[in-house]
Amino acid sequence: MSDVRLGTVAVLGAGLVGTSIGLVLRKHGISVTLADRDPESVAAAVRRGAGRASTPDEPPADLAVLAVPPAAVPAVLLRAQADRVAEWYTDVADVKTAPSTAARRLGCDMTSFVPGHPVGGREHSGAAVASGSLFGGKSWVLCPEEETADEAVRVVRELIALCEAIPVVMSAAEHDDALALVSHTPHLVAGAMAAALFGAEHRTLRLGGAGVWDVTRVAEGDPALWTEILTQNARGVATVLSEIAANLTDVAAALQLAGEGDGSFIGDVTELLTLGAAGRRDLVETVVLDPARLPAPSADLLPPVNPTARQQA
Repeated sequence: MSDVRLGTVAVLGAGLVGTSIGLVLRKHGISVTLADRDPESVAAAVRRGAGRASTPDEPPADLAVLAVPPAAVPAVLLRAQADRVAEWYTDVADVKTAPSTAARRLGCDMTSFVPGHPVGGREHSGAAVASGSLFGGKSWVLCPEEETADEAVRVVRELIALCEAIPVVMSAAEHDDALALVSHTPHLVAGAMAAALFGAEHRTLRLGGAGVWDVTRVAEGDPALWTEILTQNARGVATVLSEIAANLTDVAAALQLAGEGDGSFIGDVTELLTLGAAGRRDLVETVVLDPARLPAPSADLLPPVNPTARQQA
């Protein structure tokens, strides 16, 4: 990293992620201005200590963080660059290909823009649930374009270091394919399971244990935002979801036959559960060496891990 030192940062979007970034930067003594189309969001972030409300005559900041939904990134970037809000720009959207493509089509300056995505969040949104520790130990993906200036990347890397996150560089397409598998489709699956609970009798819901709580936790996310995210990464999500749906359809057919006394296809159920257990082990073993990467709300539901057994495997 160069000897770049962030002095001023403009955060455009005072929700969960934008406010959390502001809290981190203020802790390091960096000047943060906050802007949002909703004045109350800015006021809430200011009350949390994430920075001060921006004014029309602000000098250009060192870096502008576009903490807005994916579809809003191109227009917000274009306007911010026209107004010289900052020297360098980055975003935090969950999808990378569609916003970057649209930004280039609009005529945005792609040399000063580093598409980014801190892979850390919560099922609830808004400044009220923001945290200065939201990104600690989590991956923060950078998807620089071919023309992105090296200095822009260095500045954003400094932001990531201040947030105690782990920089991961990949292409926008690689990012979107990965997120389709590990984030976007899981949200849909959680929503489908939670939707099945809607209208159930209270005495039935009271029987819900850790399994149903863990599976449906993220279903509380904002439906409008998630519809946008899923639409922006539609092909990748559709591919993963189709594979899951096919597996579930086969298992449903096998169980229907089993219920009628024909257990000849019950192996399909066992096969899916076996693959599921293996996939879960892969997930746990990938992050268990770095517990900070575990999603906090689910960490207490993980099975105990025997380090000695893992070393022998």
